[in-house]
Amino acid sequence: MTSSHTVLYDPEGVVEADLPLDREPHELLVRAVLAWTDPGELLQPRDCHLIALELTGHARAVADDVRKRAERLPAGDGRRALAEVVLREAARRLATTPEGTVRCAQGRARIVRDLYERLDRLNTPRPVSSA
Repeated sequence: MTSSHTVLYDPEGVVEADLPLDREPHELLVRAVLAWTDPGELLQPRDCHLIALELTGHARAVADDVRKRAERLPAGDGRRALAEVVLREAARRLATTPEGTVRCAQGRARIVRDLYERLDRLNTPRPVSSA
């Protein structure tokens, strides 16, 4: 049997850089994970671990978008400064190893939510002040 799949070697992330984020399914996952009150009966630790891994990867992709958009703003722009704070906090929290716990999956979901909120604020035009 021959495979119809091609393995792509792209260590610089050039191909991925122009792909849009798959936002909707991840936002649905974030909402579902954050709504858990007692999923212990339904989810095994391996399920929580896989969800945490998925959210970790997506958080890193969103963080890259936030970073790129923030870098386009002037150094004195408050939106850029806030984005840098959110990015530092996300990097700190993502540096820990994902675990197979509800707490970890919910923590990763909060990171994705926070990054999307910051991305949306960076995409909103700054109000023009009238003097």
